[in-house]
Amino acid sequence: MPKCEVTPNSPNVNKCVGAKPPAVELHIPIKNLSSRSLQTTNTPSGNIHFREQKGYFQRLRTMMNSLLIVLFFALPFISLDGRQAILLDVSQQQFFFFGITLWPQDFTLLAWIFIAAAFSLFFITVFWGRVWCGYLCPQTAWTFMYVWIETRIEGSSNKRKQLDKAPWSSSKIAKRTAKHLLWGLTALLTGCAFISYFIPARELYVDIFTGHASFWITSWVWFFAVCTYLNAGWMREQMCLHCCPYSRFQAVMFDANTKTVTYDAQRGESRGPRKRKQQTSLNEPTLGDCVDCNLCVEVCPTGIDIRNGLQYECINCGACVDACNETMLKFDYKQNLIGYMSENDIKGVRYTYWCSPRFLGYGIAVIIMLIVIGLDLHGRSEIQLNVIRDRQSLYRETADNKIENTYQLKIRNKTQETKQYQLAVDSEMPFSLIANPIITLAAGEQLDYPVTVLADRDNLASGRKIIQFSVTDIKQPDQQVSQKTGFFSP
Repeated sequence: MPKCEVTPNSPNVNKCVGAKPPAVELHIPIKNLSSRSLQTTNTPSGNIHFREQKGYFQRLRTMMNSLLIVLFFALPFISLDGRQAILLDVSQQQFFFFGITLWPQDFTLLAWIFIAAAFSLFFITVFWGRVWCGYLCPQTAWTFMYVWIETRIEGSSNKRKQLDKAPWSSSKIAKRTAKHLLWGLTALLTGCAFISYFIPARELYVDIFTGHASFWITSWVWFFAVCTYLNAGWMREQMCLHCCPYSRFQAVMFDANTKTVTYDAQRGESRGPRKRKQQTSLNEPTLGDCVDCNLCVEVCPTGIDIRNGLQYECINCGACVDACNETMLKFDYKQNLIGYMSENDIKGVRYTYWCSPRFLGYGIAVIIMLIVIGLDLHGRSEIQLNVIRDRQSLYRETADNKIENTYQLKIRNKTQETKQYQLAVDSEMPFSLIANPIITLAAGEQLDYPVTVLADRDNLASGRKIIQFSVTDIKQPDQQVSQKTGFFSP
């Protein structure tokens, strides 16, 4: 019989001499990944009040967001040749882009541009993850702008949390009123700026603020103003968490070389508080570089804890990177405990992007799309021609033994200046054009031009012959458009 005794350190486990030790059951602690961040950033009202953070990446983000906002408001006020440089005139079906006039027939070019932009976004995502969301997305730009207004009026994030919990008072009402008035004014200006791409900007702003705008224009301005107010003021992170489709499929484009905002758990764990400039390797070997200050959570606009690993809510704005680097500097630790790192960076694996299938695939796709756009622009004609036959009769016989066919030509000047065109009909047989061959069209004008084509009956074979109408710019002969049609005879 084996002799058993109870160990003092483990009163519930018997230690038997000469017997096999019992199987040890490992208990792995389960940690709630979301409760901590919610407790530190959310308020009873459900709003996330994140702290303002300064640093390299926040200066870069602010610069790019500010550039985006300035361009958005300023572009409609740029004029070229007496016309708004960018104007999408839906009523006239003309779309002006810095001297180029596009028509609905040219929308294939717009489709190529959108496809190229999508592949460019995917190409950048292979390198830097969701940097579009953090640095160029309008939702992020307007969210940070609204938070900046909120901070100037209500104070820091802690003061805003306290204000949410505080009972209603004259001070709270005054602050909330001022904040929402500024939010509303910003939203109204945003609505005007958006509609000014469709309505001349200089007229729009005056009409809106003097109350002389039409019902539909006013309705559209206020519609986009309300959308801006709700998205940037109230929904904020909800748009990124639940409405934006990009966050759902962005991880498909990631690989081991993609640099995203990442926490170096091997270096940081186990986390814990300590004194400044404490040498963790000497005083506490099990303590990592993470001091558990929780600033990375407090500055996050979506309220997540990046230390829990890669999450679709992360917009790669770099706020947690700046906050952590600031803390590491105070503790005299190496920076970039949280930084833009790839999986291979953390593992110490050397790599090259040229060997990545995604890099090659998206890069080739972008190049192809740019080539297609260039070819489409180069082959784009400034003249539009549409030939319609007379449907009343195939042909008519004249008294002098001639055959005539009538046509309706729809000719459009797709440029922004008056043009003179030469009209001609081409065929292997002699045909006469009964119409003035010189046509003058104003900028953007479309002309319905009836013409008659005449031929001697004796010189025609019976049946259908192919003829071709051509319209040529007199001053620029390389600008020519033509279309074939049929000529009928008995």
